Amino acid sequence: MDAMILSAGLGKRLRPLTDTLPKPLLKVGSHRLIEYHLFKLARAGYSKAVINTSYLSNLFEKYIGDGSAYGLPVVYSHEGDKPLETGGGIQNALGLFDSDPFLIVNADVFTDFDFGQLTLPRDSVAHLAVVDNPNHNLQGDFILRDGVIHWPGSDKSTQTFTYSGIAKVRRSLFSSTGRRNFPLTEVLTAEIQAKRISAQLYRGRWYDVGSPERLDEVRSLLTGQF
Repeated sequence: MDAMILSAGLGKRLRPLTDTLPKPLLKVGSHRLIEYHLFKLARAGYSKAVINTSYLSNLFEKYIGDGSAYGLPVVYSHEGDKPLETGGGIQNALGLFDSDPFLIVNADVFTDFDFGQLTLPRDSVAHLAVVDNPNHNLQGDFILRDGVIHWPGSDKSTQTFTYSGIAKVRRSLFSSTGRRNFPLTEVLTAEIQAKRISAQLYRGRWYDVGSPERLDEVRSLLTGQF
């Protein structure tokens, strides 16, 4: 099975660190953020990693190359100077996948989640890993009920969870849009209403490295081993 590491963001909140280096290439411990994914995908038996790039795209090939250092072939989906957002980036890369479904993971997530443990039920077009709401997203994203994702309603007492940035998706999820630039949530919306998005709750180590404070937190946890 193939995987895609979403890496085309600008990383504005991490400036000035990202003025000369894309966020996925920042060092945390002994490796760059994106390298932890590559090592874990190889260990989980994935056959190929697709990396989408935009901002400072040439640096990915400089530091990551063809993936031989990780035991995992790497190919690139270059989006030009303007990122296509999460949904558009995936749709743009569909021709590079040999598998259906395939895994997607945000490059700026740091986690010990086992990519080999993500399943996709037959009647789902996507299966998400969700986590307990972190401090930067206390309102959460979705309700998880009986393994199926629902949008939060007006009942504020219902527990919500946060999308981890990790999912297994089918190509058909992207077949109905005619747009080029769009977020992943745009294509998830109708499928959530149709109860065709499943999920599993993960309570292991997970961080969204989206701010200098969270980057420092992850760096302080690492001892050079993962």
